[in-house]
Amino acid sequence: MLRPYTPPGRQQETHSMQYRFLGKARLKVSAIGFGCPTFQGKLSDADAKRDIAIIHRAIDLGVNFIDTADHNDGNNEQLLAKALKGKRGQVVLTSKFGNLRGQPWPWAKGRDVDGRPEYVAKACEASLRRLQTDYIDLYYLHRVDPKVPIEDTIGAMSKLVEQGKIRQIGLSEAGPQTIRRANAVHPIIAVQSEYSLWTRDYEADTIPTVKELGIGFVSYYALGRGFFAGAVRALSDLGEKDGRRKAPRFSAENLDHNARLLGELEKLARVKRITLAQLSLAWILHQGESFVPIPGTHRISHLEENIGAANIRLIPDELAQIDRLFPQQGAVAGARHDYDRSKELNI
Repeated sequence: MLRPYTPPGRQQETHSMQYRFLGKARLKVSAIGFGCPTFQGKLSDADAKRDIAIIHRAIDLGVNFIDTADHNDGNNEQLLAKALKGKRGQVVLTSKFGNLRGQPWPWAKGRDVDGRPEYVAKACEASLRRLQTDYIDLYYLHRVDPKVPIEDTIGAMSKLVEQGKIRQIGLSEAGPQTIRRANAVHPIIAVQSEYSLWTRDYEADTIPTVKELGIGFVSYYALGRGFFAGAVRALSDLGEKDGRRKAPRFSAENLDHNARLLGELEKLARVKRITLAQLSLAWILHQGESFVPIPGTHRISHLEENIGAANIRLIPDELAQIDRLFPQQGAVAGARHDYDRSKELNI
């Protein structure tokens, strides 16, 4: 089985960040952003120091697009506030609200998502406080609330724009009709959804919609939760408590098949003398001028590797080879999730 490939002399590489523009407001962001869900949970002082150092290195390398959310009582935001002390003006800071799953919010009362106007203002104030900032550059509705008209939620978010508390509005995991309705109330600058070589279902309707409307597309889990970085080739690569063990694509019956596909993709990466992660991120960048992946990592070496994808060019034949290996559907073994999430995704 092929192992991860490191191009000769990679340690001598220099990094030159490219930039892209989101939405009709043309918000300038680095072509490779940084996603902070890796900060989730209770971190030791050593782990917190490590992650702050990664943010600082990312900024030094030109990454200005930093993505977080109000998960885990906002500890993502609290740690990011420490990392951005004295550096806030150098970044386009994003956060999200409305995804309550697993959070003991007293006002949730059994709700998994909350897009009520009264909650919009409350959530934003809490994020601003935790982030220790006066404004959020891009504020997303993390999940669409099917119990609340999207016009009401976006209307409340537009008031935050008027008040200067947020500057741009985004949606996460929203479907095409919801995007159109939201955009009619206030310009939507970006839609964020899971998107990678093995999660391409949004190409059927959501992605054509954002392209038509001039909205940016931000990809989370851009490396398939580490799969397209070559980090998981067998079930033994996952710790006993690793949450990916519950994901169908990482199960014993599916992973061998998917790893064989990955091995074929790696052959192309070897020919180009780049890594699997770089090839996978470069593929996303080639899907549109306003596509921006936001991989997260705990390692500076992986951060530097990911940033290198911004300078990789894929020719049509290479893109065709990739599409044959990982088409929109049918090649990958296993479902995206281990339970039905149709009521919260792409609605």
